[in-house]
This record gives sequence, C-alpha cells and structure tokens, in this order.
Amino acid sequence: MRLHALLLPGAVSLATAKTIPSPDANGKYWLNTTHLSLAFIPYGASITNLILADKHGKPLDIVAGYDNATAYTLDAAHPHFGSVPGRYANRIKNSSFTLFPDSDSEGGQEGITYHVTPNENPTPSHPKGVDTLHGGPDGWDYRNFSVVAYDVPGSSITFRLVDPDGKEGFPGEVVSYITYTVSGNQWDINMVAIPTTKKTPIMLSSHTYWNLDGFELEDALDHELWMPFAGMRVGVDGILVPTGEILANERGGVNDFWSRPKNIGDALQKKGEKGLLEGNCGTGCTGYDNCYIHSLRSPPFDDWRQPSQMVARLSSPHSGIKLEVYSDQDAFQMYSCNQQKGDVPLKWTQGTDERRTIPKYGCVVLEVQDWIDGINHPEWGRTKKQVFAPGGDPYVLQARYVFGVDK
Repeated sequence: MRLHALLLPGAVSLATAKTIPSPDANGKYWLNTTHLSLAFIPYGASITNLILADKHGKPLDIVAGYDNATAYTLDAAHPHFGSVPGRYANRIKNSSFTLFPDSDSEGGQEGITYHVTPNENPTPSHPKGVDTLHGGPDGWDYRNFSVVAYDVPGSSITFRLVDPDGKEGFPGEVVSYITYTVSGNQWDINMVAIPTTKKTPIMLSSHTYWNLDGFELEDALDHELWMPFAGMRVGVDGILVPTGEILANERGGVNDFWSRPKNIGDALQKKGEKGLLEGNCGTGCTGYDNCYIHSLRSPPFDDWRQPSQMVARLSSPHSGIKLEVYSDQDAFQMYSCNQQKGDVPLKWTQGTDERRTIPKYGCVVLEVQDWIDGINHPEWGRTKKQVFAPGGDPYVLQARYVFGVDK
C-alpha cells in the first residue's frame, strides 16, 4: 500500500523543512475553519487547543494542555495531554512480548521474546516498574516530531517521526506520519506507521483530554456518553493490565454505555451503584479507565464514516457542545480523569479566576485504538491488527471527530 494513498487530503505532497511556516510565539501550529480553531505542537504530535462556540456563542477551549509548547517538556508528571502514545499505546504486561516468524500464533515455531523498558507500578524488586505504559519512559509522546507539511492558511498538518531499532526495547525501525485535517465542523486524524527493518508491534491512539464546558464547571460528571457498540470490555487486574478475560457490559450496569446514553457520573451519584464502580479503574480507584470493545458492531464496516457507524458521542447540557467520534479501530479506552488532583493548571483560554486547575473527574479521555495488550493474548486474534513487518501493509489508524451545538 502506497503512502500517498493513506495520507488525508492536504498532506499528499510532503514539503521540505525549508518551506514549512514557523509556529506562533508559543510554539503552536494553528488549523482553522469558520467553526473550529485547533493548535498542535511537534512534541508528541499533540493537540494543545480546540476552540469552538457554545450554545450562547461563547468561545470555549475544550481540550486540556498548556499555554506554551515548552511546558510539555517540563512537566515531570507527563499526563500525555493530547499526544500520540507509541510505539504501543496503553499497557504491556510484564514489559515483554513474543513474536513468531511467520504466523499469527505459536504454531510450534520458536518465537523471540522482547523485553521493553518498564515505566509503571514500581516495586522493591522492580524499581522501574512491572509493566510498560504508552511505549515506555521515552515513548513517542516524549519526543519531538518533524513538521513535514503545513497548509497556510491552516487546514492540515503532517508530523513525521523515525523510531530507531531498539528504542525502548522495541525491534526494528518504524517511520510514522501523523496527519491532522480540519474542515467545517470536523477534525480528521490519520496515523500511518511503517516498519522498515523488522517485525514489530504497533498500536497508536490520540490521547486527548476533553471537557466540553471549557473547564468552567467543577467537573465533567454531567457529560453524557453513548458508545452504541461497546457491548464488552477487556478485563484487567488491579494495576489495569489485561488478564485475558473479555467481560460483558451488562445492560443497566456501571459499564453499560451502549444500551442508552448516560452521564459519566451516574454511578458515582447513585449510592447503590457507587460500590459497583469501586475498583472499576484499578485497585483503590472509583471511576473509569476501561477498554471497551465494539462487539456489537457487525463487520464488515467498510465505510466507518457513516452516521450508523458512530462509536461514541459525548455531550454537555451546560455548553450544548456535542462530540461524535467515528473510527476504523475496534476498541475504545475511556478514562474519567480519576487521577487528576487539582495540581495541573488550566490554560489562559479556560476556566474562571476561582478555578484554575483540573480537578478529579474534571475531564474525559477518549482513545480510539485496538484491544489493549493484544500482543500478549494471541487467543484474541489481534495479531494482524497489531504486529507488522517490512514489505507488508503498514499500520493505519483513522478517526473523525464531528462537533455540534445543541441550542
């Protein structure tokens, strides 16, 4: 498959670095339509701002981030604001995986086990951690991508990253292009990753933190979420590493966002359900940090952009803003910002004078991706979606975010 067939319109011809316009004074590249203004930075190929008018005509910046590109490199907590995590998003159990030479499963062949750099859940015997999150301590969203195409006035931008063989322990070199395009009331994402030397796992995502009220209210628990195909989820242990179980999201249960739209905070606000939600996002955690599988989506879904293929809708009664998500991916991670502690500042475009930080449950992360840690569960049959080799089809992720306002 040729690269030009994978890049979205506006980024087909990759310009040289000498022709790329400079970012603004804060290091940001802006894309604009009559409805939307979006800003991006090379660090992690991250979105930093997304501004649109609410039902009262007031402009709101509805994604978390920082005012200046430099701040992303200085934050030791590194919350992955708006970034592209890679080379493998989410968690890898025991920071290891085994690849087999010619097949999707063991098949009697001798595989090669790779050990990648751990960076989560340290213990006395494993001080660096027992698993790997979002590609390791120097994953893709810790690195500066190159800007290889940028329209002026901005309607699209393409970032490029070359990930070397052995970086963070992953085998082989990977060349990746991340293209963002805006048109009217929609934002399109196209991610392409090409292995050039060795077979390797690849799974990317967009790790954007949303608050459709522009962080004006105390939290985002009144945001209504509907995931019409999310009939199942990946079972995890206390540190959110998949166990191999695939669990049903029972109708009416705390993880049922498929049978009807409901507020993210429903289970927290109802005494009887809160107990069921405790531990839902890990040991000692009450909330959501779950990988939902589109088990109710009947293949083939050749045109994932059709209204009938919407995988999620997030909306706010306060601002009237709604977000519809379309994607060619088979899973969807939803995180209700349970770990926010009010120590991350808002941007100057957000919040009020009285509330200048992101509180617990103050945002929602929606990550289009494949089944998490599928490389360690060949019984799931995800190998063709997550393991790629030179000369074969590249990794591709496509998503569309459509914005509207209910008056």
